[in-house]
This record gives sequence, structure tokens and C-alpha cells, in this order.
Amino acid sequence: MKILKYCPNCGKESLQWNNEKKWSCSDCGFTLYNNVAGAVAVVIRYGDEIYLTKRNRDPKKGKLDLAGGFVDPKENAEETCKRELFEELQLDIDISKLKYLTSLPNVYQYKEINYNTIDLFYEYNVQEKFEVNLELSEISEAKWIPLNELNLDEIAFDSQKKFFETYLSSN
Repeated sequence: MKILKYCPNCGKESLQWNNEKKWSCSDCGFTLYNNVAGAVAVVIRYGDEIYLTKRNRDPKKGKLDLAGGFVDPKENAEETCKRELFEELQLDIDISKLKYLTSLPNVYQYKEINYNTIDLFYEYNVQEKFEVNLELSEISEAKWIPLNELNLDEIAFDSQKKFFETYLSSN
């Protein structure tokens, strides 16, 4: 978290990170909190197969990822699922068919800043397999993978690896 040095209140190079969740200015007493961000991840499932994307940018470029992303202000988690699946996969889903599964903490490192997230996991079952035109700026590939062939070492984020450890043992 060394990237932020200057206090946004007084402008002095006196901002210090407390190694957990906030920066404080030793000169003026200003505090800047790095609160937990909400994110969603959707398991798109057809039978015993799931649809995963391959990341086309950092963090974790080249690793497998569930479709999803960060919750926008004034948006609930289900609306985020709908928006992200459409943005990434041009998949228009029925929110009422989303099934909430669990939540897990994660750290999303972007440009030398660690963002603590709470990842909300959902499942969305489809009636048939599909292929999509990808948003190539974020995703380089998307593919159906049988659950019994999923390699956790290929998964991008720790929260998703932990999620799949439990998900695979219950399916």
C-alpha cells in the first residue's frame, strides 16, 4: 500500500498505512479508510459442466475465472450478476433464477493496491450450452469444463479456489 503518500486533505507527504484498513495523516489527522468492496462470481452451470473465462489482463492474466465483478454504487448483488454477465458474455439472465451459495473474503491486487473484497458466489443453471462473443479486453477465452476435470491450480483467485474445494465435494 506504499503507493499513497500524500494526504488528500493537507497535501503533505505524511500519509501512513496502518497495515490493515486505513491511512492516517500524522500532520492534520485525516483518515482514509480502505473498506471492503463487494464483488460477485457466478457459476454458470449446464449439467456437470461449468462455464469459465480466461483472464486477458492482470491481476492473474491467463488464469481461469468465474464471470462476475465489482458491485457498483446503488446496485444490489443480483443486479451486479446480471450486468456483469451481460458486459462480459452478452448473456441476459433472469435474476430470479440466480441461486446464492456463499461468501468468502479475498484480496484483489490492482496496481500495487490490495483491495479487500467480499466475494458473493451465485449459481445460474442454463438449459443448453452456449458460446458467446467475448469482451476481449477482459477475457481471452471462455469454455465449458466438466466439474471432474477442473484444476484448482488454474483458478485465478484464492476465494474461488476455496469456493471450488467445497463446491466440488458437494456436487
